[in-house]
Amino acid sequence: MPGDRVLLHSRNSIALLETMWAAWTAGAVWVPTNFRLTPPEVAYLAASSGAAVHIFDPAFPDHAAAARAENPSLRLEISLGDNDGLSWDALASATVAQAPPVEVGRDHPAWFFYTSGTTGRPKASVLTHGQLQFVINNHLADLIPGTTERDASLVVAPLSHGAGVHALIQVPRGAASVLLSGEKLDCAEAWALIERHRITNMFTVPTILTMLARHEAADRHDHSSLRYVIYAGAPMYRADQKFALEKLGPVLVQYYGMGEVTGAITVLPPDWHSTDDAAMPVGSCGFPRTGMELAILGPDGARLPADATGEICVRGPAVHAGYWNNPEADAAAFAGGWFHTGDLGHTDPRGLVYITGRASDMYISGGSNVYPREIEEVLLTHPAVAEACVVGLPHPKWGEAGVAVLVLRRDVTESELFGHLEGRLAKYKFPLRFAIWPELPKSGYGKVTKRDVRRLLQETA
Repeated sequence: MPGDRVLLHSRNSIALLETMWAAWTAGAVWVPTNFRLTPPEVAYLAASSGAAVHIFDPAFPDHAAAARAENPSLRLEISLGDNDGLSWDALASATVAQAPPVEVGRDHPAWFFYTSGTTGRPKASVLTHGQLQFVINNHLADLIPGTTERDASLVVAPLSHGAGVHALIQVPRGAASVLLSGEKLDCAEAWALIERHRITNMFTVPTILTMLARHEAADRHDHSSLRYVIYAGAPMYRADQKFALEKLGPVLVQYYGMGEVTGAITVLPPDWHSTDDAAMPVGSCGFPRTGMELAILGPDGARLPADATGEICVRGPAVHAGYWNNPEADAAAFAGGWFHTGDLGHTDPRGLVYITGRASDMYISGGSNVYPREIEEVLLTHPAVAEACVVGLPHPKWGEAGVAVLVLRRDVTESELFGHLEGRLAKYKFPLRFAIWPELPKSGYGKVTKRDVRRLLQETA
């Protein structure tokens, strides 16, 4: 029924995309989940969204049972494959072309885009039909201009979030979307598909882009068809950025965004990328997107001048309608008529945007604000460091002190690491100590989960 929420839990598939269009044709709200979530996490989304319909991949019976038990609003459960009960294939075949599309307005909810929940319970960002129309046009103008029916896009991330938006923007231009055969990233298969289908654009996150660029299959397959390789979701380490540019050529597109603004905050196009530090605004995520307004605001809500650090705030037609059933979150997010991203940063005199980090990541050591991302970027210029994560922990003298968790390419001493920071960072920004881990915990979207890093450090202190 119009307005019903349709919860979907599935691996990437053609059927997943069919459920998107079917929900919107019926005037319902699409509520996709990341298939990597646990049964209790999916059950929470089922209950918090008040979903009337559950559609489940049969590979996740425990998730379906947990959602069923938690959600009293459930009226219908559908399986995407062979399973007991109602089948999606049978239902789609029986109902196709039988009912006309339900008419909806531009402010009608279309998609509950759940946040990743890195700082608490996920919140449902309400994306509307009108907002998505703007975002599609904005992405076509700013991210993949000139796309036509002769183009093709490779899907290498879960369609439940950013990759789903990217697949959606191919449709108005008649461009194909090509899916990997399995749910895990297979770099060799990805490069083979890029060659076979002459892929021209793809959406990634920095971790995936780095894995693809550094995989040996990149040298065995023709990837000259690529025009736009988009990365978002987290800053990209400069060393990885340079490597990708050298391997793939001038095709990288960075954008800064979030679910609530559906990616449309800033863009750094291919011609702003370079392996030459002097020719590129290194560390910048680009300039404000078409039709969007951006400001750096201080604690009092006043605009800050260039080079002053404050909260990155935006407004414009790409901003979501609010959070589902969460007026407290809305009041905080829309204070002063701007959408508050929770990210700290600054602009330079040209208007280019630089992200310092999440406001929640900043810590105060000895009375001074410390931004972990700044330290991480310096550590990553050391040839022995593959990944770096800095968090602030309570300290009896300084209030808080930084701990740097590193994943190494080779052995390195602590004195070497401190020596590397000398002259590159003020002493008060130095981490108190280093921890060496085999890997960093990451969310289903490839982001390092600092909450988990902090918890693990505290448990092992």
